[in-house]
Amino acid sequence: MSEPRRLVVWRHGETTYNATGRWQGQLDVPLSDRGKQQAAQAVEALAAYGISQIVASDLSRAAETARALAEYAELPLRFDERFREINAGIWQGLTGGEVRARFGDVHNRITAGEDLRRGETGETVAEVAQRVQEGASDLVAGMAPGETAVIATHGFAGRALCAALTGIPQQVAIDALQGMSNCHWAMLVEYAGGWHLAGWNLRQPVDALAGVRSR
Repeated sequence: MSEPRRLVVWRHGETTYNATGRWQGQLDVPLSDRGKQQAAQAVEALAAYGISQIVASDLSRAAETARALAEYAELPLRFDERFREINAGIWQGLTGGEVRARFGDVHNRITAGEDLRRGETGETVAEVAQRVQEGASDLVAGMAPGETAVIATHGFAGRALCAALTGIPQQVAIDALQGMSNCHWAMLVEYAGGWHLAGWNLRQPVDALAGVRSR
C-alpha cells in the first residue's frame, strides 16, 4: 500500500468576536493580537508534519492564520472561499445569549438536532458540508501519495469537513466532538477504506499514521 495522504484541518486564531462569544459567520473579523500570537506559536508544530500545500478560507482571520504558516514553511498560500465559515444570516454579530433570547424556538430546534438555516437567511450544516467537501476533494485530487496539506478554516466548517470525509453523520459529529479551540487542528489520514480521523483539537504533532498502516 502506498503512503497515505494527510489533511490537517486548522481552525484560525482568536478574534475579538471569539473572545466575547459573538457569532461571526462570514463577517470578515480579523485576528486579535492574541490570535496572531496563537498562529505564530502553532507554525513550528504544523511544519513538523512535512506539509507541502496550504489552502485557506479567504476570510481574513483564516487567511492571516495561514499566512503565518506559509511564511514559516516557505510555501505558497492559496485561498478557496469554499472553506469559509457557515453563513449565519442575521445572527452574525450577535452573542450566543442574544440569539437564544431572540430566536429561542429555532435555537432549541437546532440544539435538538434539526438542521435549520442559521439566522433565517444563512446556511444549514448540510450545505456547508457539501461545499467544504468539494473543496477538499479538489485539493486531494492534486496530492501525491504521502503528501500532507493544511486547510486553514473555521470551527463549524472544519467539523463539517471532518465529518463529511470520514462518513460520520453531521449531527453525531456535533454531539460527539467538542468545539475545536482557536488555532487547534484535526488530523485526517487516508487509507484504503477512506478517511480516518486520527486526531481532534490538537496542538502538538502526533504520529497520525499510528494504527493506520496495519489497516
